This record gives sequence, C-alpha cells and structure tokens, in this order.
Amino acid sequence: MKNIVIIGAGFAGLWSAIAAVRRLDELNVARDQVSVTLINRDAWHGIRVRNYESDLSQIRVPLDSVLAPTGVRLIKGEVTAIDPKSRSIALLSPNGQQDIIYDRLVLAAGSRVFLPDIPGLAEHGLNIDTYNETKKLDLHLKGLSRQAQSDGWNTVLVIGAGLTGIEIACEMPNRLKAVGIQSGRVILADRLQHIGSDIGIHARAVIHRALDNLGIEIRTAIKVAAIGDHGVTLTDGERISARTVVWCAGMVASPLAARLPAERDRWGRLLVDEHLKVEGLDDMYAAGDIAAANIDNGHTSVMSCQHARPMGRFAGHNAVSDLLGEKTLPLHIPWYSTCLDLGPAGAVQTQGWNRLIVATGAKAKETKKMINCVRIYPPKSRDRSEILAAAAPVVQAPPGKAAS
Repeated sequence: MKNIVIIGAGFAGLWSAIAAVRRLDELNVARDQVSVTLINRDAWHGIRVRNYESDLSQIRVPLDSVLAPTGVRLIKGEVTAIDPKSRSIALLSPNGQQDIIYDRLVLAAGSRVFLPDIPGLAEHGLNIDTYNETKKLDLHLKGLSRQAQSDGWNTVLVIGAGLTGIEIACEMPNRLKAVGIQSGRVILADRLQHIGSDIGIHARAVIHRALDNLGIEIRTAIKVAAIGDHGVTLTDGERISARTVVWCAGMVASPLAARLPAERDRWGRLLVDEHLKVEGLDDMYAAGDIAAANIDNGHTSVMSCQHARPMGRFAGHNAVSDLLGEKTLPLHIPWYSTCLDLGPAGAVQTQGWNRLIVATGAKAKETKKMINCVRIYPPKSRDRSEILAAAAPVVQAPPGKAAS
C-alpha cells in the first residue's frame, strides 16, 4: 500500500489530508491501494486566529469529527526527524519512538511565535501562540484579582504591534474589567516607528482612533533588554511596570523546516513551486506557514489562514496526483485581504496588497465574525460528501463574493 503522510493539522494540514482523500475518490482509487495519514501533536484542529478572543470555548475542533468520516488515519505524536532519502519520518508518540514511511509527504507543521534570547522572556512572558499558551494567559488574568496590588499589578504590556498584538490589546480593557480590575492599564509597544505595519498606512488612522477610544497607550521605537515578574527593562534603562507581559513580536516557521536540506527564506519557510512541491526535494510538498509560495506572480504567501487553507487543499490534491502520475494543479490566488478586529471599537477591513480600506466599524466587525466563526471552520455535520466537497482545489473569493 502507498502512503501519503501529512504533518500538522492546522489550516494547511487538515485541508491537505481531506483534499488527498477527495482526489483519491475522484480517481476511483481503492482505500487498500493508497492510505492517507495525518500526524499531529494532539487530537485537535486549532482555530489559532481566534486565540486573542476572550471566549476560548470554540477555538478547537475535534479532529475525529472531520477525519473519521473521510477515513484519514490520525497518529498523535511529535515528529523529531524527516529523512528525504529513505522517505521516512521519526515520530515520538505515546507508544514510544516509531518510524513511518511515506510515498508522498505534505509538510504543514506551521509556525510558532518568535521568542528571541531576551533574559526572562521564557520565564515571565506570556503569549497566545497555542491553545495551551492562550489558556495560560486566561488563567493568569483571572488570578490577578487574588494578587497583591503592587506596582504594575493592573497593567498589561503587549509587545509587538502587528495584527495579533493589536487584536489582543483591544480585548484587554474588557478582559481586565471582567476579572475585577476596573482601573486597568493596557500598553501596546513595538520596536518599529509605527503600529500596525502589517496592515499598511491607510488603516493606521482607524487603528489609532480605536486604541485611543479604548484608552490603550502606545509605545513605539523601543527595544526590550530584559523581562521580569513585574515588568520589562528597555535597552535605554527605562523600566515599564507590568504584571502581565504578552509577547506578540513575530512568527517563524516550524523548526522542522531547518532540518531539511532545502532553501529557506528569512522566516525559515521552505521555498515551494507553484504546485507546492518543495524546491530541491522529491516526493515532498509543503503548505501553510512553513512554506513560501509565489501566489500571484509578484507576491509571496503570508503566514495566515487566508493562504494556508488553499495551499493545503492544492498540496493534498497534488500529492495524490503526483503519486499516481496525474497532472498537478498550480496555485494562483488573485486577491489579498485583511480584516483586523479592534475589539469594542469594531474592525477594519482592507483589500489588495496596497491595503485600501473597504470597511470599518460595525460593518467590518460583521465580516470579521463571519470569517472567524464560519468561513474558516470545517463542516460540522460529519457528512463525508460535504467535508470532501469543502476540500476542492479552488480559491475562495473574498468574503461576500461567490467562490471561483
């Protein structure tokens, strides 16, 4: 039996696995001829882009609800090595160390928050990179009311004013009030001269207005030298007192990419061709945050579910097609959009790589809720046909338009 293996069950990995099954069905390939195996560290598909929200009850989907109806085999464990020559994967699972042989591999191990070697960051910094880290932050906030009201007790310092940093900062005033801190202080800080550099200059005034309305302070052009349990010290010697420090300063690709003999970009992402095949490596595809793809003859994919989901669908489809000698499909994404949640202040939506504003306030907030709560979820029906149909190798149109 041939085996297609996918590593990672995020937005790219989950859809790679389902797309592979869909393609096998399309080619009338019996299940005893080609199997599809998904390796993930746990039994959940995390809706990671919602980790900034206060309600964590809906940000994980049981993998079994999507994989069982489609016949994808799930193996829980941590991949420790990949050998492209022998086409083998070393895996540490609850059952111990094991090796898995693949005929085609889709690497969709994603990304992780960038944690530089700053003294005290590992011990005292919080983040929302994973569900467990998000839960840790939630428990920390709920425990503040039981702590002594010393200097910085009521202060949350968010370091990194990109999209994630802005979204978690905008939630913080209400989250502090919810745990009994009515006079909370929230500071959003960044090493760059401006906040929201990822969303362009057009939205900057909207973001500033929202932060001002929420009472969030802004600090730019700073550099952190050390982090302690009561705040941070900057390289110029200034101290900012804060019992809660949330680190949101950038993302890097999974370290699995660095263990492969392949070229990578400055974020550690593997370079892939238009069919999502890893450049220089046979039988291996990559999708999502671990891959850098030229998606429209001029722009490279970004680390977001917007690109990870279609990359996953095309990678899974192409892995099967490649294995069986069928034609593979090039990925082309002709549009780009961002929708930034500004908490009680609404949201801002931009269109195009020049990030022109198309909606703000309540209208943009409605779009953001639709994206976060509906658009990016797999079908919940457990209906095999519906799940496979959702994995078709097509690119969704921007929210509010028909798929193409």
